[in-house]
Amino acid sequence: MLDTKTDDATTSTSGVGGDLAVETAALTRRFGEHRAVDMLSLRVGCGEIYGFLGPNGAGKSTAVKMLCTLLRPSGGTAIVAGYDTVREPIEVRRRIGVALQEAALDEGQSGRELLLLQGRLYGLGPAAARRRVSEVLDLVDIGAAIDDRIKTYSGGMKRRLDLAASLVHDPQVLFLDEPTTGLDPLSRSTVWSEVRHLNAQLGMTVFLTTQYLEEADQLADRVGILDRGRLVAEGSPAQLKRAQGADIVVAEVAGTDPSAVSRLRALDLVCGIQAEEGRITISTPDGPGAVTAIAQALGRTDLRVCSLTVRTPSLDDVFRTLTGSCLETVPA
Repeated sequence: MLDTKTDDATTSTSGVGGDLAVETAALTRRFGEHRAVDMLSLRVGCGEIYGFLGPNGAGKSTAVKMLCTLLRPSGGTAIVAGYDTVREPIEVRRRIGVALQEAALDEGQSGRELLLLQGRLYGLGPAAARRRVSEVLDLVDIGAAIDDRIKTYSGGMKRRLDLAASLVHDPQVLFLDEPTTGLDPLSRSTVWSEVRHLNAQLGMTVFLTTQYLEEADQLADRVGILDRGRLVAEGSPAQLKRAQGADIVVAEVAGTDPSAVSRLRALDLVCGIQAEEGRITISTPDGPGAVTAIAQALGRTDLRVCSLTVRTPSLDDVFRTLTGSCLETVPA
């Protein structure tokens, strides 16, 4: 949960968000000599689901904490819902909902008591808080357990309750920091459905961080790929995949031969290569047309080809090409 109270007193100087829900310019956060977020510039439209994709340690959570006024930037600016996160933190907090990786839930309360408290913290009167909690429970499925103690909740139910708490004050922008990490497949699917519903039915802007490829692919209108604190690519999932070429050919190989990459790169239909131990990934505008030439080129090396597979690009292919590493798939 996020309380709106702060010791800073400030007067609103902006307040008109226009068509942008989030805008950053050269946003930076340093910890000593380490730049966790490095010159980050973003523009997220109102009503958009924006996916921040990257592995653990990429800087996703640090960026979200700055956007939510929980961490002061070392440099640059961030405007959220029309307000500066440093100069106008109270106004930002009034307009955002936040569900971080670690749910801040008092396990001695019931779910309903926690939601009512959240409403009161945001300035709602008793009757208005009860009415708003009822509306939120129509959006987020917790069921009869809402009146049980939170300590009896499963991990998935705690995550849904934290999501409900972030919605009590009807925020303009909802920040979800890896909302399904550690959840079972059914709970994960439920959270995905609720996020889609909030966006489609209420027009709520959702800023989602994730390390899971399927999550970004399923939910995000646009994806920003973060690597070592820097934004290395941005676009819709379809746009990012198309940038890799029409097809991907994956060669599973055994042995070593430094000449393999240069032989493949000389082929007319090859437009990109990612080589790692035991696997060569080749992007091409025509997978079926290129696979024979690729097989012949590899056949002239000292590698033993175990298999050749043609498929369409994935976000993992995008990330591998840009960073040289891979992301996680959603666990079964």
